[in-house]
Amino acid sequence: MSEATCEQVLGLEKMTVRELREKYLDVFGEATRSHHKVFLRRKIAWRIQEQAEGGLTERAKRRAAEIANDADLRLLHPRGKGGSGYGAATGTSRLIPTRDRRLPIPGTLLVRDFQGRRIMAKVLDHGFEYDGRLFKSLSAIAREVTGTRWNGLAFFGLGRPKGLRCEV
Repeated sequence: MSEATCEQVLGLEKMTVRELREKYLDVFGEATRSHHKVFLRRKIAWRIQEQAEGGLTERAKRRAAEIANDADLRLLHPRGKGGSGYGAATGTSRLIPTRDRRLPIPGTLLVRDFQGRRIMAKVLDHGFEYDGRLFKSLSAIAREVTGTRWNGLAFFGLGRPKGLRCEV
């Protein structure tokens, strides 16, 4: 995602519900019935990104519709050994996560304002990119920026629910 698009998306964070409803009308061309601030931010952010970088191709839309039509809909919880199905195990093996679940998906742009500077780090499959260089951890980026030791997740606000991120 370009920096201009990211700035536009981040600007939604400061808007009131009234301003978000006006922005929704502007980007979608129709009014919304919603007054839910988080929903409006997400929906508008998606639309801004779609306009900036293009949406799905018609072929992709048709394929998504095919997959949705062919999907099995489970109406009942799977039955386990206990018979009731509630709380019963459905398998014998566990999935082992391959990456830290606290980190956003690769391609996400993490944004932090620090001492009058805007710090932007991109999440990669194996590491992070900041200022054109690769880093193994967010803590290494925080140390580079501040000159002191920081928890990288805390520095970029990933431990808090309101961490600002731009999906790429």
